[in-house]
Amino acid sequence: MKVSIITATYNSAKTLKNTLDSVLKQTYQNYEHIIIDGLSKDETLQIVKEYEPKYEGKLRYISEKDTGLYDAMNKGIKMATGDIIGILNSDDIYANEFVLEKIVHTFQQTNCDGTYADLLFMDRKTMSIPRRIWKSKKGKWEYGWHPAHPTLYLKKQVYDQIGLFHLKYKIVADYDFMLRIWKNKKIRLEYIEEYMIYMRTGGISTAGLKGYSKNLIEAQQVLKENQMQHPSIVNAFRIGRTIKQFVLAKFSKKNGVNTNGKKVRIYLE
Repeated sequence: MKVSIITATYNSAKTLKNTLDSVLKQTYQNYEHIIIDGLSKDETLQIVKEYEPKYEGKLRYISEKDTGLYDAMNKGIKMATGDIIGILNSDDIYANEFVLEKIVHTFQQTNCDGTYADLLFMDRKTMSIPRRIWKSKKGKWEYGWHPAHPTLYLKKQVYDQIGLFHLKYKIVADYDFMLRIWKNKKIRLEYIEEYMIYMRTGGISTAGLKGYSKNLIEAQQVLKENQMQHPSIVNAFRIGRTIKQFVLAKFSKKNGVNTNGKKVRIYLE
């Protein structure tokens, strides 16, 4: 099975090399990496061109104006030729070199429509200290549960059925997309109980109190438009789950090694 990895970039020079290196280290080699750049003004494109030969034909990229992150993701999905599509943000990395291999193995063994896993939010500066732990597990959407979107890998047919990201949402279009998956009872997701993505804090939806406030306001609208009963209560459950993730990171025991082989302070259960 071929995997399409989509990365949206805009002035991502400070973090992009780590992202590209984590892809190149993957043991599973049947993939394409699609980079959608929004006319970066820094050295982002220079880095992409520098890395292009290392991919040996597996890297494709465009650079043009877009209306934001989800517009770029939609462009990447349309360009994808893989059987499976996943999104890797330009400041995130794979937790280890076996991530794609395990994802494909799960698809092949279970014949599922999608997989999801666990996520570690890391400090933005050093990418070495966990600030928030997202154990996706399995749960009920009505109680504010949903998978960590950066860990979600789906068959291309799922996008054909569900559609792309709705661009009217600037922060939680991914949540809206996942709710549409939930409403389609025929789509089956398989949980991989493992940390597969390290995500830097400080993105548009996690940049302090203001970011979380915007997230909650948009999420309320998403819940209503997807006809979720008691949207305010569901949103309150989402807040509770987020707080739990911060608490878990603070009080769990140290353990783990990051992708470049250096020991880091990773708090696991």
